[in-house]
Amino acid sequence: MIAINYTTARQNFKDFCDKTVNDFETVIITRERGENVVLLSESEYNNMIENLYVRSNSKDYKELLESIQQLKKGQGKIRELIEDE
Repeated sequence: MIAINYTTARQNFKDFCDKTVNDFETVIITRERGENVVLLSESEYNNMIENLYVRSNSKDYKELLESIQQLKKGQGKIRELIEDE
């Protein structure tokens, strides 16, 4: 995680955008007047939103965790996918 002030962010915006995308860095932009801002890549944002959605339903999340444990124990099954014609 990188914390920079607004002026530095403005002067080097492209470089910090590249860091968020290429290096999966989170950049916190501090401001004297107003709340701080967080810069992250679209893929990181989408991943975070997806995780929040999955965890929002406790029943589904519990089933997911149980399925992961079954796979780790070798209890998974290989199945053929039905192909669309």
